[in-house]
Amino acid sequence: MYILAIGWFYVALMMALAEATNANGSVLGGMVTFVCYGVMPVGLLVYFMGGPTRRRKREQERARGAATHSVQPDAGGHAPGTTETGSIAPVRKEP
Repeated sequence: MYILAIGWFYVALMMALAEATNANGSVLGGMVTFVCYGVMPVGLLVYFMGGPTRRRKREQERARGAATHSVQPDAGGHAPGTTETGSIAPVRKEP
């Protein structure tokens, strides 16, 4: 994957140099050419091609975290937000 990115950067760099050194071209045009034809497409390529690797790493972290944290944080056996028996009832204002 990285050989494609390096090759495409080389092609984009040559296009940008040709744009910058042309009699009708400019350095700004060469920079815009390099960003639009080099940086953005290669960035998207690396991001999309790296998706399976990121997914695999996330699953490994999840599996490693499940092995070290076998007890769930809310394993008390009661529903969240319920009151205990024998607790004090809330006080309301009378109308």
